[in-house]
Amino acid sequence: MLRVEIHGIGAVELNHLVMDYNGTIAHDGDLLPGVAERIRALAPLLEITVLTADTHGTCEDKLEGLPCTVHVISEGDEGKAKRDFVRGLGVDHCAAVGNGRNDCLMLSECTIGIAVIQGECASARAVASADLIATDILSALDLFQHPQRINSCLRF
Repeated sequence: MLRVEIHGIGAVELNHLVMDYNGTIAHDGDLLPGVAERIRALAPLLEITVLTADTHGTCEDKLEGLPCTVHVISEGDEGKAKRDFVRGLGVDHCAAVGNGRNDCLMLSECTIGIAVIQGECASARAVASADLIATDILSALDLFQHPQRINSCLRF
């Protein structure tokens, strides 16, 4: 569990981190440099799930051996599937990271939603649905290693 104190909001206790794969922790199906190390560092604090439609079909292979669960969702209403998944975990104790339009509901429902804007761009709707915007996945993941950064952005 990761406890984040946010001035004006109070304590947030996170148990889960749910991330999209393509465009979020991967570029054109390949895991981005530095992500594996961040997943290993965060695994003692958070249960990590990669929730993806797996556009390139490489997700499970690229994440093999890392301390995370991969959950591939079926094509169709992916946004609702992602929302329902985080609801099942308990959105009050869940953070999410994504970049696509199908991440909007997940980002808005979780206690902390982070949109990333990288080489595969980001949906404007995903950005509008998030609590925080990161310019790259490493900065997004580092927020959980340095939770005072979350407080700095979300306090009021």
